[in-house]
Amino acid sequence: MASTAEVVSRYKPLRTWIPMLLLPLMIVARFVPDLVSNGPSMIWMASAFGPFLVGVLLMGWWLICSRASWLERLLGIVGIICIIVLVQLLAHFSMRGPLVIVMTIPMTIAGFVIGLILLGSRLDVQRTWLALCVALLAASVSAAVKTDGVWGNFAFGLDWRWRQSPEDKLLADRQIAASATTVNEVDSSVFQKPEWPGFRGPNCDGTQRGLVFSDDWKTNPPRELWRTSVGPGWSSFAVAGDYLLTQEQRGENESMVCYDGRTGKQIWEHGVPSRFFEALGGLGPRGTPTIADGAVYALGAEGWLVKLSAASGDLIWKVDLRKEAQREPPMWGFAASPCVHDGVVVVHAGGKEDKGVLAFKTEDGALAWSVLAGEQSYGSVQMVTLLGKPLLSLLTQTGAHFWEPSSGKLVLDYEWKHQGYRALQPKILDGNKILIPTGMGTGTRLVEVTETSGKLAGKEIWTSREMKPDFNDLVVSQGYAYGFDNSIFACIDLQNGKRKWKGGHYEKGQALLLADSGLIIVVSERGKLVLLRATPDKHEELAKLDAMQGKSWNHPVIVGDKLYLRNAEEAVCYQLTTVP
Repeated sequence: MASTAEVVSRYKPLRTWIPMLLLPLMIVARFVPDLVSNGPSMIWMASAFGPFLVGVLLMGWWLICSRASWLERLLGIVGIICIIVLVQLLAHFSMRGPLVIVMTIPMTIAGFVIGLILLGSRLDVQRTWLALCVALLAASVSAAVKTDGVWGNFAFGLDWRWRQSPEDKLLADRQIAASATTVNEVDSSVFQKPEWPGFRGPNCDGTQRGLVFSDDWKTNPPRELWRTSVGPGWSSFAVAGDYLLTQEQRGENESMVCYDGRTGKQIWEHGVPSRFFEALGGLGPRGTPTIADGAVYALGAEGWLVKLSAASGDLIWKVDLRKEAQREPPMWGFAASPCVHDGVVVVHAGGKEDKGVLAFKTEDGALAWSVLAGEQSYGSVQMVTLLGKPLLSLLTQTGAHFWEPSSGKLVLDYEWKHQGYRALQPKILDGNKILIPTGMGTGTRLVEVTETSGKLAGKEIWTSREMKPDFNDLVVSQGYAYGFDNSIFACIDLQNGKRKWKGGHYEKGQALLLADSGLIIVVSERGKLVLLRATPDKHEELAKLDAMQGKSWNHPVIVGDKLYLRNAEEAVCYQLTTVP
């Protein structure tokens, strides 16, 4: 038997000052995007993967300079690996994949190291065994919870795995009751001239025109007309007459759903077997359907592009974008909202070579043309008029692209590279300028376009890092742009890109301009409905109310005096008060 002196010589007090310095770095790395508002575009990766890298450093300390015996070092490494494998076998599916690196491994290592710090002066192998017990306790959190994705600040939305999700409740409780409105009674004529045909409205600019609304919500608050549960997804609404069309995840199907805008009751549903889940972006479709010529077009997150009868939901054709573009879904899924123009439906696919943007014939879904475009884009192709020319436009990580709608011929390719993805829409100003919003680290740029000998060229007017809207689209009113600078609402002057004000902690929400009212409606990431004055003078918040529960990234819609909102859990309709 080994003597006391031999045991003491084998086990030494651990050198704990190094992990005591490293552990706080996990917390710092997690909150980097909030701490560095003007950081590079990929700063979110520090939040997602920084704690893992700190964990690697901690394991380096354990193996190289902890002063632990080699038996302990081997035991610690093998024990941590076994704990991680065990937890992954027991974990909810949503906690696998990226969450292993982002959460499970850092928490396991952090638990292990905390145990070692507390027990470092104990001179026997039991300190390592006890530290592994602490590691198992920390890791077991990953086995006990599930996630629906991250919030805008990359904090994970976690819940106990045994608790019903909103989707579970929807599938369990939804009784498709016989409605006063049936498919046979749908007024199909309204789908020929939809008021809000697709993503961000008639001009794809998030702007309502026509009616003027009261700015006094204290006297005339929005009146809730109905509220209903919906399936997960980041789609907005397309609206024709009294009918709302959107996309949802319902079990193993990505569903196109038509609702009665007067009651919120379902009219029809068409499901496509498909279920896209990504641990950061969450579950469900990303794009918004488009209504055109009596039909509705929709692109699912896994790549199914469908054309349905808008009146009945009957399938007319469907195309697999994965096959056509020869690629798997991008990191956060296919997110384009279809652009329908002059007999073709156009979507971004991000495939190699000439498979970047694809145009399909609306009649039968056959490929009409395809062109090169950047791979990283979660934006949508849209129609614009630039120097009097009707063109298709798209922002990708390489810049702004413009094509002839009939052939896909490249007319202008303005290069402005962005490290990462672009997920926003361009805005044409004064007929010859392009506003290009971009996320963290890059900012927003105004470009002037000129034509020489039939060729278009773009020249930078200004670039502002005081407006970095990530995936939150801008609105433009009377010479000023309003939107999210990271997670705080702001206003910049379009003459020079200088900030006029910054205020309103609405996190990663969405905005809608009431152009003739001089107002902006903001839906915060936490589901609050906010009314702002569209003024460059100051941040003027007129009213705020709780509208929805849960994470709210979906774009709001106004048609007539009805405001339609939805997120990944519910949809609600408010009636707004108009003024003469």
